[in-house]
Amino acid sequence: MEELNRFVCEDEEEDEDPESNTVHQPLLKRNRTLSSSPLAIVGTKVSYIESLDYEINENDVFKQDWRSRSKVEVLQYVFSKWLLAFLVGLLTGVIATLINLAVENIAGYKLLAVVKYIDQERYMMGFMVMAGANFVLTLVAAVLCVWFAPTAAGPGIPEIKAYLNGVDTPNMFGATELIVKIIGSIGAVSAGLDLGKEGPLVHIGSCIASLLGQGGPDNYRIKWRWLRYFNNDRDRRDLITCGSSSGVCAAFRAPVGGVLFSLEEVATWWRSALLWRTFFSTAVVVVVLRAAMEYCKSGSCGLFGKGGLIMFDVGGVSVRYHVVDIIPVAVIGVLGGILGALYNCLLHKVLKVYNVINKKGKFHKLLLSLSVSIFTSVCLYGLPFLATCRPCDSSFGPECPSTGRAGNFKQFNCPNGYYNDLSTLLLTTNDDAVRNIFSINTPTEFNIFSLVIFFALYCILGLITFGIAVPSGLFLPIILMGSAYGRILGIAMGPYTRIDQGLYAVLGAASLMAGSMRMTVSLCVIFLELTNNLLLLPITMFVLLIAKTVGDCFNPSIYEIILELKGLPFLEAHPEPWMRIITVGELADVKPAVVTLSGIEKVGRIVEVLKNTTHNGFPVVDVGITPPVGSPNGATELHGLILRAHLILVLKKKWFLGERRRTEEWEVREKFTSIDLAERGATIEEVIVTKDEMEMYVDLHPLTNTTPYTVVESMSVAKALVLFRQVGLRHMIILPKYQAAGVSSVVGILTRQDLIAHNILSVFPHLDKSKGAKKSQ
Repeated sequence: MEELNRFVCEDEEEDEDPESNTVHQPLLKRNRTLSSSPLAIVGTKVSYIESLDYEINENDVFKQDWRSRSKVEVLQYVFSKWLLAFLVGLLTGVIATLINLAVENIAGYKLLAVVKYIDQERYMMGFMVMAGANFVLTLVAAVLCVWFAPTAAGPGIPEIKAYLNGVDTPNMFGATELIVKIIGSIGAVSAGLDLGKEGPLVHIGSCIASLLGQGGPDNYRIKWRWLRYFNNDRDRRDLITCGSSSGVCAAFRAPVGGVLFSLEEVATWWRSALLWRTFFSTAVVVVVLRAAMEYCKSGSCGLFGKGGLIMFDVGGVSVRYHVVDIIPVAVIGVLGGILGALYNCLLHKVLKVYNVINKKGKFHKLLLSLSVSIFTSVCLYGLPFLATCRPCDSSFGPECPSTGRAGNFKQFNCPNGYYNDLSTLLLTTNDDAVRNIFSINTPTEFNIFSLVIFFALYCILGLITFGIAVPSGLFLPIILMGSAYGRILGIAMGPYTRIDQGLYAVLGAASLMAGSMRMTVSLCVIFLELTNNLLLLPITMFVLLIAKTVGDCFNPSIYEIILELKGLPFLEAHPEPWMRIITVGELADVKPAVVTLSGIEKVGRIVEVLKNTTHNGFPVVDVGITPPVGSPNGATELHGLILRAHLILVLKKKWFLGERRRTEEWEVREKFTSIDLAERGATIEEVIVTKDEMEMYVDLHPLTNTTPYTVVESMSVAKALVLFRQVGLRHMIILPKYQAAGVSSVVGILTRQDLIAHNILSVFPHLDKSKGAKKSQ
């Protein structure tokens, strides 16, 4: 405390002197050179990451391709966009139906076998069947994720969010990842683990969109001519946005909620045309799901039927408010914010521990997953024995007690005429558990003691299950936790409220999701589409706003925490306040000197630059040119920016000149197409250049982006960050404030890593101290 007071006093003394004020001080009080790690965790795999090229590369090849497009080709391009949006929705809907069908049948027959032994009072045998089946299902999911597709583990939403922000997450949207995600989701959810298929469905929809846009897997791509229009990062970004919306829609049967989820939570860049296509995709998903449900009502899908797709209908109860109801509803919002922030904090610590375990090797990942499966099975089967049997009320109807795989009032170990309320929540699938706890007009069904056990168990399972090497979603675990304390509060209110206990459970689930994920609009619409009760809208909005506000007071959203933990360089929408007092020129000063190339460059120089640097973009500068008007001869021109991939392409095609000259347009068209320039992945190690070729020249002008985004060195970092994020840049060239002889035409280049707050603070710790001092004052 004394140190803090001394620091505050010293800062106050500094503020008295204008020359020592942080605004007037030079900010070059740095510890080291501005640098960053190119590594991040994608799924459970450490990967080398790069940025995406969302900016249009306006070089001569692109301009020629654009001019040569006829009206028919433009219409074909527009039609292809809508066709791909339709296919994304169709395939996502079909795969979601198959996943739900498989989960309901596998989990259903497993539970029927367990119930059969329970009815015979062979409890140990019932446990062995349940634990054994869960173990095998988890083993299948974990083996696939650990050995075949590590990036398929987890929900995939943080990586998708980073991709749409401009970060290339490698091996995230391939065919192998799609297959493993589908099979792994079926296995993990059927195993009764505390996870949902909602996050994985978002990833599945995005994989489908990416594969359709690029014409299939990398090794088996379809080379149709019309697919060339989508061989760029911008159109692939739009398709993946459609895929993520379709995934949410498939998970919740919420088309509008799916669109709003992408808009509010996932997408960084949005426009009206994209809104229409995402809505079209989600509409197709709903049609497919509805058709599948109608078909399965006849009993043709085994145990899959009306309850197969997550839909928690509470539309059969009238919602009437009382002035007194505002208090418990507000309490639910506050609790949701506090518990959501606490859950985020604890999960962050658990994921750090899991990261240490995962670094030890594949078998440790597998052992961790199987250990969680065994613990889950023990809890789900053993804890219902702690609950007391409750007599069936006449108002419950003939369904009490039930001995099937689903439904309320499960008999479990109770005599005839009695049911076990905790077994109703635990010895079932997660979807059915939510339906049971959301059930309306059942004020005496659940005991508070059973709900407390249920809440405590799912808090523990929700923390230890997320992060293991299986596909997993966060939506359903949070819904289960939130609905438990919501129902507890509904019981506690008793005769003092007119709101049904099932609706309290709905509000509790919504509040915890808002407190953890910090979503409001999309979450509100998703819950309305889930529960089929429009009368819940006012109090749902009220709860969500309170929960988000309270949660924001403690920590960021769960997805932001995961992004930071994985090391993905995600650019936030709002810059830090201290970014206003540092300029991009000062950032350039603490970076290595910028590497420039001449418009007509020697092959040897290009090879040397590519081998000795890891930069992905190089300014092309012409020296000693004669400008058309004004300036004297010998001026310097920034012709533009050329990408590393294009330099490697030049070397691979051996587009060399024996003399130093500009090439003609026909020479460029003869050698390069827009499809060639869209290819990525080649490395300088793959290129072989002879000694004689090293002395030849390359004309870089036709392949140079002549319209790169540039900023003056006096621009603040805050402004540069907003521009960089909103336009979707990969490189931002910094120009000098003053033009004069001997002054370099390029001060430096900024990339997204240079604009990440903690990277800047590692070089300028003084900024963080000044911010901390102001907060303490």
